Amino acid sequence: MQKYKPEKIEKKWQDYWEEQGIYKTSDDGENSVVKDGVKKEKFYLLDMFPYPSGDGLHMGHTEEYVATDIYARYLRMNQKNVLYPTGWDAFGLPTENYAIKTGVHPKIVTKKHTDNFRRQLKSLGVSYDWSREIDSSSPEYYKWTQWFFLLLYKNNLAYKKKAKVNWCESCQTVLANEQAEGGICERCKKEVAQKDLEQWFFKITDFADDLINGLDQVDWPSSTVTNQRNWIGRSEGTMVRFEIALAPQGRTSSVASSSSRNDLFPQALEVFTTRVDTLFSCSFLILAPDNLLVETITTDEHKKEVEKYVQETRKKTNLERTDLQKDKKGVFTGAYAINPANNEKIPIWISDFVLADYGTGAVFADAHDERDFEFAQKYNIPLKVSIRPQDDELWQKVKNLEECFSGDGILINSEQFDGLTSSEARTKITDWLIENNLGDKKINYKLRDWLISRQRYWGAPIPVVYDPEGTAHPIPEKYLPWLLPTDVEFKPTGVSPLAKSKEFFERTEKIFGKGWTPEIDTMDTFVCSSWYYFRFADPKNDKEFAGAEAIKQWLPIDMYVGGAEHTVLHLMYARFFTKVLHKLGLINFNEPFTKLHHQGTILAEDGRKMSKSLGNVINPDDVVKQFGTDTLRLHIMFLGSFEDKKPWSSKTILGPRRFLEKVWQLFEKISDDYKDKQKDNETLLHKTIKKVSEDIQSLDYNTAISAMMILVSDMEKRGGVSKNAYSTLLQLLAPFAPHISEELWNQLGNTNSIFLQKWPKYDETKIKITNVTIVIQINGKVRDRIIIPIDIEEKEIIKIALACPIIQNFVGTKKIQRTIYIKNKLINIVI
Repeated sequence: MQKYKPEKIEKKWQDYWEEQGIYKTSDDGENSVVKDGVKKEKFYLLDMFPYPSGDGLHMGHTEEYVATDIYARYLRMNQKNVLYPTGWDAFGLPTENYAIKTGVHPKIVTKKHTDNFRRQLKSLGVSYDWSREIDSSSPEYYKWTQWFFLLLYKNNLAYKKKAKVNWCESCQTVLANEQAEGGICERCKKEVAQKDLEQWFFKITDFADDLINGLDQVDWPSSTVTNQRNWIGRSEGTMVRFEIALAPQGRTSSVASSSSRNDLFPQALEVFTTRVDTLFSCSFLILAPDNLLVETITTDEHKKEVEKYVQETRKKTNLERTDLQKDKKGVFTGAYAINPANNEKIPIWISDFVLADYGTGAVFADAHDERDFEFAQKYNIPLKVSIRPQDDELWQKVKNLEECFSGDGILINSEQFDGLTSSEARTKITDWLIENNLGDKKINYKLRDWLISRQRYWGAPIPVVYDPEGTAHPIPEKYLPWLLPTDVEFKPTGVSPLAKSKEFFERTEKIFGKGWTPEIDTMDTFVCSSWYYFRFADPKNDKEFAGAEAIKQWLPIDMYVGGAEHTVLHLMYARFFTKVLHKLGLINFNEPFTKLHHQGTILAEDGRKMSKSLGNVINPDDVVKQFGTDTLRLHIMFLGSFEDKKPWSSKTILGPRRFLEKVWQLFEKISDDYKDKQKDNETLLHKTIKKVSEDIQSLDYNTAISAMMILVSDMEKRGGVSKNAYSTLLQLLAPFAPHISEELWNQLGNTNSIFLQKWPKYDETKIKITNVTIVIQINGKVRDRIIIPIDIEEKEIIKIALACPIIQNFVGTKKIQRTIYIKNKLINIVI
């Protein structure tokens, strides 16, 4: 047999699998198909479809797609009807930026990139059903993205309002948060400002409780479930109303010296809190700088300083504003509020860590919150304590304002509520506020409605037009897809690129009438990826986003695999879309992803993240060219646990390559009469079948590979292998190294693909150990070994040991002091 040369066999079998349609999914039946009398259960396996960047596949992609491919191949060999598709999340900012830089149309760039990705995936031997390939930037696909927008619009789940965006005056364009870090434009390095623009939103907040409750129904990593819960941020608390004290004529802050309430501002300030038990120690209020009340209540003497701070805040993103590691700054407005608990006047400050769109854009601050405590110390704002901790030593520090106590305790300085526990007080104080019309019970959420407008070209056009009076109208479905125009200048001009399309406006007037105009924003690309998993079930349907029967057959997804970076946004939005469809009665399930796995990051050899700027990126194409696809597949799975971070290793890749060469060379040691000469190690073989089967199911691929390596080493030591045992080895190896397994299977004389065979079954009786080797020691030194039936009586074992000739020679007539027996392992005879 010739030497193992992967370049000679891998492309051959990739072409064969595609020509034979080995991986094409059957759509027959509801939840199963019948083939050769075998009922096949459905299994929908999906990895997050990639954004086709110009860099091609990286090692993170490779790890994810090889892992799911192994699972898909295993499932098929276990007689499952597997839906395992892929496609392209092809709209997006990087492609548009490339078009701005080069002048090449995004459609041309996208095709070039997807062609390269497809080539790379096929070269990795990934067994996708390519007949179901989708492209989110194709009109055939975004027709249904637009349909989903209309569905939400018709059900009052899509609306338009003003919202802030990152605006670069120099570039005359809107920037994503990641393009405006530190308030600086990544392109021109000039300052970025916040600008109000009319934007479209999806009303995801209507489903906040559904999104929380659904997390109990899924098998997801606990960290991901926690992150989703925290992002939604449901909290039960109290809405407290603070009256605002008007400053005297001349709008100065001298009202602070007055003990009376004076005149009150006509609008009360509502503040949500989960710690109403600390209300009596409330010492000041903090408003978001962009809270609409700030301009109205700020006094003349503080106006200049407040306006300056507000302008500085507009240069920051919300992430920067709420970064707990950054020093918190603020400015006094000159205005005061009335604490409803004790009628005390308290100053109103502004600080950028308070966000206008969370809660009411205001918080009350006291000595029992770390951030408030530090803020007050920085600006010398007087504090007082209203919660006493149980620990006396801690209490001395808290009482002297040397340390912040933010836990539950016993109320003090709280008038009629003194002596209550924090838990009791939260209920009693809330009831008291309600009775006095000073507050209400409230459930609050951190979750905000989903802003889907993008002032970009390369996205799905929003299917809305405006009449001459400016009223929005949804485009009738018969005009979908509402095509993205091509006569567009990509370079930033201060307005959305679609505003410059002559064809777009002419098309709108032709259909709807003179003076009608199109919506010029496009949709967030997360909209495209929020429903794509439905499309794979019925990708060629031009009448529906997916037919009811196809959805019933395939959905929900049985296993979803993708990066932990999508813990919140993508997964949240996809769940939202599913819940909308369920609420409207269009589907019979309300969670799209039954089971979820995140792959770990593949790091560079030095443990740093792979990056072009660091020059440490490993290209899968280079590894395939040098070592072959099967070696790469084995190596990347053997690096460590699938869900852990792990560094790439160019040194250890020779291990998997040598292992495959051993498998190849074992072919020459197959003997038809091998069983007559020397028995296969059937116990190890069946243990390996069990181990590999269980490890694949739990995605513990590294230990499955290790088990196969042990088996091959044992076969080598025995000097030969039966055809039956070798065939079983190839079947176990096939999901991991499909090309070499298919080649050797064919060399054995088989005419059908190895992937059309049934997965090997282990025999429990051959795994069960019936005999054990017992070590015999005399005075702690090993003198002999015996093989005996497992679990026989200790007295019988001692009798057998003492009867051994070697042991008799050592013991002779000496007196045996005692015997020590460790069950099924050793016996020590002390003389």
